[in-house]
Amino acid sequence: MTVTNTQSGTNVHEIADRIYRINTPVPGFSFNQYLILDDDPLLYHTGPRKMFPLVREAVASLIPVERLRYIALSHVEADECGSLNEWLAIAPQAVPVCGKVAAMVSMEDLADRAPKALADGEILSLGDRSVQWFDTPHLPHAWECGHMLEQRTQVLLCGDLFTQPGDKLPALTESDILTPSEDFRKQMDYYSHTSHGREMLERLAATGPRTLACMHGSAWSGDGASLLRALAESLSQ
Repeated sequence: MTVTNTQSGTNVHEIADRIYRINTPVPGFSFNQYLILDDDPLLYHTGPRKMFPLVREAVASLIPVERLRYIALSHVEADECGSLNEWLAIAPQAVPVCGKVAAMVSMEDLADRAPKALADGEILSLGDRSVQWFDTPHLPHAWECGHMLEQRTQVLLCGDLFTQPGDKLPALTESDILTPSEDFRKQMDYYSHTSHGREMLERLAATGPRTLACMHGSAWSGDGASLLRALAESLSQ
């Protein structure tokens, strides 16, 4: 792990081949973004607007920020895309990437550059590797929500699924994240409780992810399919 800002504690950790977790802790919580390095680098989530200098500094420790080609988001919230336009201003070739619903209801208006809207199941090439978009409306929340799989490494960029509280968690773990994330969900009740949750989680499980790139807390390594099915079971109780 490399600390890129000693005052904030912002740090970078490679969780899979050329996929980097950028983490900024705040009291009792943390915010993660993920950078996929390839011919066309992709940043998944921007962090809140006020964290832009910290995330920019972290990205710059890995590549020139103007090389960014895609700025992707799971759904429309400040920590997913709060600094999107700041990134578009410093990366002249970058475009927002989101699902078609997010483009229609928000990004075509909010973003300073027209978004690339991915259909459910669509694959986007980054060069040597590619990412696949999955629509997951209201899982865990927001009509436009979706998740993205990096196909070579089987890293599932799973947004707010498995959100874990805490600001001193390891960057990557094989330990239980379901228990703390479910405890947190029950306290905060931030899920929409969609009736289609089990079938959407099963679809994600069927991709066989080996790493779950969570937006808050540790990324997780292991049998991602089993963990996603365990989440589906917990949600159904």
